Order: sequence, then C-alpha cells, then structure tokens
Amino acid sequence: MGGFIQPSPTQENDTNWVPILVGLVAVVVAVGVILLVWHNQPKGSGNPHPYAANVKLTDIKMSAAQNFVGASVTYVDGTVTNAGDKTVIHAVIHVIFRNSMSEVAQAEDVPLRLLQLGGPYPDTVDLLSAPLQPSQGQPFRLTFEHVSADWNQSYPELEVTDVTVK
Repeated sequence: MGGFIQPSPTQENDTNWVPILVGLVAVVVAVGVILLVWHNQPKGSGNPHPYAANVKLTDIKMSAAQNFVGASVTYVDGTVTNAGDKTVIHAVIHVIFRNSMSEVAQAEDVPLRLLQLGGPYPDTVDLLSAPLQPSQGQPFRLTFEHVSADWNQSYPELEVTDVTVK
C-alpha cells in the first residue's frame, strides 16, 4: 500500500541510463574527431605552386596606423618581383607571426595586393587588375586588421604559396 510519502515497493524509480550513456559517448567521440582533424590540418603552405619560386618578396618594411574607428592596422610593405616568364594574375602569401617563444601566434593566408602611389593616398589593387609582368617589380602591401597580442613584434615570415599565371 503506497501513500503520498513513500512509493510503493512495486514501483520502479530507475532511470534508463543506456540511452544517456550512448549519447554521452557519441558526443565525446565527435568532439575527439573534430579536435583530431583540426589539430592535424597543415599549418604551413604544404605544397606551394611551382611558379611560386619565381615570385620574390624583398625590401620588407612594417608599419602600423589607426583606422577611422581607432583600431590599430598593421601593414607589411615591400617589393614583389616576377622572376619568371609568365604573367602573375593572383598570388597568396602565407604569413606567420611568432610569439616570444618562437611559436606561431597567428598564421594567415592573404592575397597579394599591389600598392599604387599615384593618387591622393596610397591604395592597394588586386593583381587581376594590375598583373605582374615577367621581370617586373612592383610595391606591395599586406594589411592586417588584427594581429595577436602574443606577437613578438618582429617581422613575420612570408611565403608565396598560391600563384595563378597566364
């Protein structure tokens, strides 16, 4: 005879834990797979385009400025030279900023943009608009809206990884 205070001995108060445990194991396995895939992604350029060796970056300089909303913008300027025999219409630069322990603080793949100085202010243009001819050198600028606070303030590593030629 059961009352309001005690359950009757014939009622089972057991929760079926099997579906809960199976769901928990599935979540843990899914998170593990995601972390494994994310951790094993190539951190560098892997296999750069064969023509990338002909795209030379020299005279690297860095500067910083504040944009119109007061945030700091970091610029990497230099000269890009096409040492090959084809016209470059697109290039991607793999940029690595390191911390004080020489670990990667930030890594980005950014499109190479040429710096045009012939107007009221310097402006950047895509290589598709101003292709880099064989044996030609042009000033370039890479722009970073945010650089990790862990960055050691030294020059980043730059590597040409992807190139489109015509």
